[in-house]
Amino acid sequence: MKKIGLLVSLLFSFSTALPAQVVTKGKVADLAEHSFSSVVASYDIPGLVVGVTMRGEHYFYATGLASREENIAATPDTIFELGSVSKIFNVSLAALAEQRGKLELGSAVSDRVAELRESAFDDIRLMDLATHTTGGLPLQVPTTVQDVPDLIDWLADWQPQQEGTRSYSNIGIGLLGHITSDALGMSYSEATEQVLFPAMGLESTSVDVPEGAMDRYAFGYDRKTNEPIRVNPGVLDAEAYGLKSTARDMLRLLDLELGHTGGSSELSAALERTRQGQTKTPYYVQGMIWEQYPWPVSLKQMEKGAEYNFVPRTKPVERFDPPIPPQRDVILNKTGSTNGFGAYVALLPGEDLGIVVLANRN
Repeated sequence: MKKIGLLVSLLFSFSTALPAQVVTKGKVADLAEHSFSSVVASYDIPGLVVGVTMRGEHYFYATGLASREENIAATPDTIFELGSVSKIFNVSLAALAEQRGKLELGSAVSDRVAELRESAFDDIRLMDLATHTTGGLPLQVPTTVQDVPDLIDWLADWQPQQEGTRSYSNIGIGLLGHITSDALGMSYSEATEQVLFPAMGLESTSVDVPEGAMDRYAFGYDRKTNEPIRVNPGVLDAEAYGLKSTARDMLRLLDLELGHTGGSSELSAALERTRQGQTKTPYYVQGMIWEQYPWPVSLKQMEKGAEYNFVPRTKPVERFDPPIPPQRDVILNKTGSTNGFGAYVALLPGEDLGIVVLANRN
């Protein structure tokens, strides 16, 4: 909680300071240095990149190393692991598939996975997977599960703790990605890299880093051993936490979310779908993965919403029917991490402002 509170506090000051200034590259760099230098020192972060999009203009701040062993500097084009920020792309793909008539997010999971008929998933919708409203699906895939067929067998016997409640789950969002890519007739890697990323204009985002870009792929550093590390493979890993990207590409995503031109009308509609308010938790409105607070918001409220003890526990939520349209006077954000990396993205639509922070330390 102490680390989360510090990060949220610094990002809060960072996002409120910029709109009040005449923005220049120098001012962004100075503000980023002031905000993050103590964090870098306190947690021995090898490399950190901050990207800011404001009124469609991009600004970057980079410090430290992408690889200590090879003495490679971190830059806006360094490839970092996104961890759970990957889930934003998962739901964007699902919403795009819905726009193309390939699936309906209001349909039952068992309508798309025959093996789950006459199970708890007759009453769980695809949208519930996108909003963690499954009644208690665990955070992680069980260690006994070796592949997707194994997982579906396990899910067929699973029972909710309490129907309609929220629990943050890599299983649920991973299953949504699996269903979406199946609806598109390809693997999840193919669906993202051949359908979604080209539609978004992303050039350095991938499930598997191409051989020609490996020299830009940072090493993460383990919190306990300080050894260089990268994400391990796992069941539905790409769908839940396995994407890699750069600060430059992530600002492209945030520009699309903020409504700047360049994407197709169907992509814009899909991204708007992900930002609709679907449920209300005690601290924020839950969209499709995006967590939305009113703006301005108290730091205490954001800290509570990010608190580790809040995230995995099963909790009641209020459903919105119909969903709340995308709002302007809000802050939407998402955190992510792997064992060696940390990531954060935030949007303030009313300020036409987006921020991404990528680091090779969790």
